[in-house]
Amino acid sequence: MSDVTLNSAVRSNLRTLQSTTDLMARTEERLSTGKKVNSALDNPSSFFTAQSLDRRAGDLSNLLDSVASSVQTIEAADNGISAISDLVTQMKSTARSAQQSDSAIAAKASFTSGAITGASSANLLGDGAEVAGTADLSAFTAAAGDAGNLVINGETIAIAAADEGSDVVDKINAKTADTGVTAKLGDDGKLQLSAKAGETIDVGSGSTAATLTALGLTSGTTNSESGLTGKTLEVTVGDGSKATITFGNGDGEVSSLEELNKALADSNAKASLTSDGKLTIETTNAYGSADLAIGGTAVSTDGTAAAGEVFDLASSASTTAEAVLDDDGKSTRQDYVNDYNDLKSQIAELAKDASYNGVNLLNGDDLSVTFNEDGSSKLEIGGVDIMDVLSLDDIDIENFLDSSKIEKVVGKLNDALNSLDSLSSRLGSQLSVVETRESFTKDMIGTLEDGSYALTGADTNEEAANLATLQTRQSLITSSLSISTSQEQNVLQLIQ
Repeated sequence: MSDVTLNSAVRSNLRTLQSTTDLMARTEERLSTGKKVNSALDNPSSFFTAQSLDRRAGDLSNLLDSVASSVQTIEAADNGISAISDLVTQMKSTARSAQQSDSAIAAKASFTSGAITGASSANLLGDGAEVAGTADLSAFTAAAGDAGNLVINGETIAIAAADEGSDVVDKINAKTADTGVTAKLGDDGKLQLSAKAGETIDVGSGSTAATLTALGLTSGTTNSESGLTGKTLEVTVGDGSKATITFGNGDGEVSSLEELNKALADSNAKASLTSDGKLTIETTNAYGSADLAIGGTAVSTDGTAAAGEVFDLASSASTTAEAVLDDDGKSTRQDYVNDYNDLKSQIAELAKDASYNGVNLLNGDDLSVTFNEDGSSKLEIGGVDIMDVLSLDDIDIENFLDSSKIEKVVGKLNDALNSLDSLSSRLGSQLSVVETRESFTKDMIGTLEDGSYALTGADTNEEAANLATLQTRQSLITSSLSISTSQEQNVLQLIQ
């Protein structure tokens, strides 16, 4: 069959109509897809670049789900920490309530010495030694036969003939000042020798007999002190460090009850002196249930060389007593112990429930958060065993018997709260990083999609205007085509 022959006008209008139809089809496709580049044929460079941008945006979108899940996992752990902190605070409140409840101690451990002669609260060492001569020296003048040596505390004083009583006093004081012995004439004119607490007066046997007689003295040692001078007392409460106290008037030594209590304070013990001179030492209230250990130098009870050893636990001169528990107070505090342990057990149960999507950062699980499509950017979040972090153990009645032990429990609870705060701070910082990266990823996806659209997106307003124009053009071409074929129509009419 031969081709149809079209005149030039019809052929021109037909080509224009075909072109317009193609343009209309392309414009309609752009309007329907919103893209001006729908295939590589439209614009290879823009098409493949946009495809790469869209692919990366899709990968990041998939990662966003994982990042969002990680945020929830961290928040679940942080919620768990907050709730556990409340439980630890309740445990602390329970310990404080136990501390303020009726005491579980009916009597504290104590030690009571034998009676110590000469000791007083103001001066445990005693009032010192005194020696009084029997001769009136107010008008005394040594005769030739009275001249000789007077030995006091190892110091030799030469008494010359014609020395008056006042001369004798001056010579004694000049020699014995360093030994703690002083001399004076009393109102009755008799020689008086005195030594401060902790010192003795020894009128030596090396003294001239006639000199002693003239002064009204006899040889011998006088000691009216308590016997504590130079002795030591060792006190230990519970498993604490030993306090070693030396009695005397020197630096760092103890001579009064007030000084003794200051020295005992760090060892959690206190002392008192009974009216009959017995030294009592007991534990403080805070250490009421603690054992009390006493030791030290053997000390006589009457200042003599041989007597009961007041700081020797084996001596019949002293007595010891262990702490006595009060049944009602003990029962009350046992209830607090039970409450404390119940709260602690709830911590472990609560920690088990602080998981999200199968990951529990408080139960030892780790979390890896990936931020980019090739996995080169990520954050590793290490989980912990919350019970190891807290380091809290079950307690028994021994932990709540007295204030000192309760304070140790409270100290551990404070350490646990500090550890929780530190853990919460670390998770908070990591959560901030994850949320920042989540926001960044969302923005990056928007940037990639905008870039892709800039390469392939169609201006719908422009395309709509193009379509309207093309439709008008199509109508015009159709009309023109009709006119171009009018000659053939005239021929047809002639034939008819």
